[in-house]
Amino acid sequence: MRIHHARSGDLDWINQLQHTTFHGYVHSVFDRTINVECSENGELYTLACQHLDNAPNTMLIDMDRFSELAIKVNDKVYADQRIVHIGDQLLIVMDQVTTWECQLPFFPNDIGSVINHLAFTKKIIEQRGKCGGMKPDLTTSSIFEQETSRLLSERSLMLQEALLQHRVSDALRHAAGLIGLGPGLTPSGDDFLVGLLSTFHMENSLGRIYLGFGEKIVDVARTLTNEISYTALKQASKGRVRESITRLLHSITCGKQEELILSLDKVLNIGSSSGTDIVYGIVCGLEINIKAGGTVCPQKL
Repeated sequence: MRIHHARSGDLDWINQLQHTTFHGYVHSVFDRTINVECSENGELYTLACQHLDNAPNTMLIDMDRFSELAIKVNDKVYADQRIVHIGDQLLIVMDQVTTWECQLPFFPNDIGSVINHLAFTKKIIEQRGKCGGMKPDLTTSSIFEQETSRLLSERSLMLQEALLQHRVSDALRHAAGLIGLGPGLTPSGDDFLVGLLSTFHMENSLGRIYLGFGEKIVDVARTLTNEISYTALKQASKGRVRESITRLLHSITCGKQEELILSLDKVLNIGSSSGTDIVYGIVCGLEINIKAGGTVCPQKL
């Protein structure tokens, strides 16, 4: 039995683990993350290695990888007196854990710097973004990959246009066409939507009229993608995204270019193409906010 310590974790989950009962089982195991399904509410929670960033429903552990342990799918998980038990392989002590809470930045009234930072962000995506999802791989000979990238681009543009014109049913149809589309454990279309939805929850953002639209996306997503990606979409629809995304939003809206470069690199390095797909969604959402200025109807979608 290995004993390790929790470094930091999502405020709500840490409170649940420390002050109420928690029972579940291992849903999936990867090199740097273990996903746990709660028996009480069916929610997915994540144990992550210390070099990853804070995120909703996530706790960071003072480990570099989990692959050295023999943790298996369906192993029992429970919390008892501030200790999390993972099968017969791992005990996680929460005596010094710090809590984290997602806090999205305030959208500024002066959008000049936002426009400049978005233009810079697009240049960085072209230079450093990973191909194969929202960013087409121009070197591939695979007809399937070419068609997937074409559909991702086409449907994301139609989604942006439909939202700007307040055509809710069309927007939902285009969003549904993105869910589950593309490579990766979290498909590219899902990652794009996570980035997009995060921008709608920023205070002072005109995009806040689309909060109801995020809830509609979650309603249709359950049967269209896997549980891990669905959980990310569900959290994003509530304005809860990982720490690196909140830092990128802060850098674009009110940071300096040096800070923006560091924040972009952090997100672009997420997964295979996931980070790049998320940034495409963020750019789309912020552009919606800017283009909608002065034309937005007051009713929420």
